[in-house]
Amino acid sequence: MIQLKSEEEIAKIKKASRIVANVLEALAGLAKPGCATIDLDKTAAQLIEKENAVSAFKGYMGYPAHICTSVNSAVVHGIPSAYRLKEGDIVGLDVGVRLNGYCGDGAITVCVGKVSPAVEKLVNTSRQCLNEAVKQALAGNRIGDISNAIQTRAEANRFSVVRDYVGHGIGVEVHEEPGIPNYGEPRTGLRIKEGMALAIETMLNLGGWQVQLLDDGWTAVTKDRKPSAHFEHTVAVTKNGPEILTV
Repeated sequence: MIQLKSEEEIAKIKKASRIVANVLEALAGLAKPGCATIDLDKTAAQLIEKENAVSAFKGYMGYPAHICTSVNSAVVHGIPSAYRLKEGDIVGLDVGVRLNGYCGDGAITVCVGKVSPAVEKLVNTSRQCLNEAVKQALAGNRIGDISNAIQTRAEANRFSVVRDYVGHGIGVEVHEEPGIPNYGEPRTGLRIKEGMALAIETMLNLGGWQVQLLDDGWTAVTKDRKPSAHFEHTVAVTKNGPEILTV
């Protein structure tokens, strides 16, 4: 069941999403060589609490941390740990916040110091794919238009798109219907309507699209252990077009 949101509900999602954006900006500035990912989690927890909000992730289906920190070959859902970032790493930072009963969700991938040209292109392309996908979040379009925008830009740059994890609707719950794959055919799938709130995600791999789950039960890594880059925006479908809320 897809719940269309009123303007008042979109405004509440926007407030939560702005906290997400501010936390991500702060964490990006801290993701330097020598920084432990658990320290990024602690900082995020403090910043979220300061806004009288709570993490939408901690405790969700038993998830143990406030944010996700996915390093190098980790695609999504990496658990913060004592691992210290080093020059040449990339780290996906995924933040979800609940404020006054509504959620915001966003993610960025940060280059730690200088990375290889191939990895830098991967990160930049994943970001560009998200921008292209957001443009398709128009009333009257279909979910496949969003998905195809991601796949087309990614594969044109010779990257693969993750097929096992998808974007999603968002609102009272951090994960709602519909699912939004990173691949698909245009003009297919559910019709997009005004009032939808969507967490659109791009997950691009340097190698193959296949992933596997680590023994921690959460961290999804590329099967070939090549790097992966993840970006995400919470977007409202409005009468004036898509509005990015995680800014």
